[in-house]
Amino acid sequence: QIVEQVNAAKPDLVLFAGDFVSDKRTATRHYDPREGLAPLTGLNAPLGSVAVMGNHDHWFELPKIRATLKKAGVEIIDNGATIRGPLIIGGVDDDHTGRARVPETLAAMDNIQANDSDNIARARIMLSHSPDIMPQIPGKDAASYIPLVLAGHTHCGQISFPFIGALTYVSRYGDRYACGIVKENGKTIIVGAGLGTSILPFRLGAVPDMWLLTLGPKNSN
Repeated sequence: QIVEQVNAAKPDLVLFAGDFVSDKRTATRHYDPREGLAPLTGLNAPLGSVAVMGNHDHWFELPKIRATLKKAGVEIIDNGATIRGPLIIGGVDDDHTGRARVPETLAAMDNIQANDSDNIARARIMLSHSPDIMPQIPGKDAASYIPLVLAGHTHCGQISFPFIGALTYVSRYGDRYACGIVKENGKTIIVGAGLGTSILPFRLGAVPDMWLLTLGPKNSN
């Protein structure tokens, strides 16, 4: 059903911010990653699909997850970069488990740009599981400026009580990058709530979501 919803939106490109799996002790059924991720072969986007890994992916049968995603046509970029249409996409591995290498990712993006034989002015965006890399991303005055960062991990709190808020966003910055659109130093970060749950199999006050973004020149309509 999720794949059907994505295809119905007719995206040019699908981006995944990690955590493809998250087994829970209270679950009534545990899926093998190959079974759980098999529906992704049905994705239909002209520019394909790109992903980074999340902490739960690293904790749970990572080789199976990577192999299944590759079979489904999803490109995994770990601290590297790729070109998709008019975009140079940098992919940062999971920061929560200490695998994020932002300088390596920026260098990979710079290398692609320097060796781009098509001579096209491509936009640069960053994909990361955790939003905690945001302070390391170059701002608007830097030569390697990244205007847009896409992330997940926080689940927008997953369980957010009225008047009190969420108990945790699993971020060392507290609620600074909790959810939705955050702007800093000419950069925009979008933190999605994700579609699943972590640890406990329920949500409260943090509606699951997918984002459909339309990108274009700064002064376009």
